[in-house]
Amino acid sequence: MVQQERNWRGPEPGGNQEEPRHLAAELREFAEQAPTGAGRRAARKIFAHQERLEERTARVLVRPGFRERVEELMRGQWREPVIVLRLGDTDLGFDVPGRRLDGTVKGKKLVRRFFWNVARGIGGAAVVVFALANGAGSGGGKWGHPFQREIRVKGPANAMALDLLDKLRSASGPWLVCSPSWIAVVDTGSTYLDPADAPQPQIIWQARKPQAPDLSFRTRTMTWPDGSSFRFPLQSRTEEQHLRKYHEFPDVIHWNGRGVG
Repeated sequence: MVQQERNWRGPEPGGNQEEPRHLAAELREFAEQAPTGAGRRAARKIFAHQERLEERTARVLVRPGFRERVEELMRGQWREPVIVLRLGDTDLGFDVPGRRLDGTVKGKKLVRRFFWNVARGIGGAAVVVFALANGAGSGGGKWGHPFQREIRVKGPANAMALDLLDKLRSASGPWLVCSPSWIAVVDTGSTYLDPADAPQPQIIWQARKPQAPDLSFRTRTMTWPDGSSFRFPLQSRTEEQHLRKYHEFPDVIHWNGRGVG
């Protein structure tokens, strides 16, 4: 399970090669791969604008007050300190026998979410235009398939992780909640709303140690006893910054916050 005592001091999250990086950092690297100076300058402007847009979007997507409601609910339930993080895109890629790439069960009718996929494409449009203009994608590689689902769920047939993931796929406002003894996912519904007008948060999945999966904030991964795993995405840099208040590299958790005894 996660280390709870500070026994090693290393780089801050994001400063280690094993630490998952935000998409913005990868886009900046991509911009520097342009073959001309003009192309690099244009790409920097595009991606700088995208970073600013992402920050504004994060403030709209998660209005203040939702995290606090979840914290209050789960501290009351568990009687333990909690860390609450807004999960990101739940349109995940699956590598599990018996499941399609989108996680639906093979052999059952697939309902295509056409309009969602259109929205997904808009977010990556700048990347595609830039890639095509600079000859990227013809040979595959990291930027060759910008709309391909990223594989985040892996495991054997009937993987233990599916108990959580099948519930997560229907959540409209999922929050990961962790305490020294528990892990849960809570759905607040849409976080566009004023929290005062939103429905009560609902616990859609929870597990207590030792039945709970192992959790690593360093790799953003839950791992179950059968080897199945879920690399969970966070909503935005706001969530990454919130996590840094509690997480110290490599896997040390300060449940009451860093610098708090």
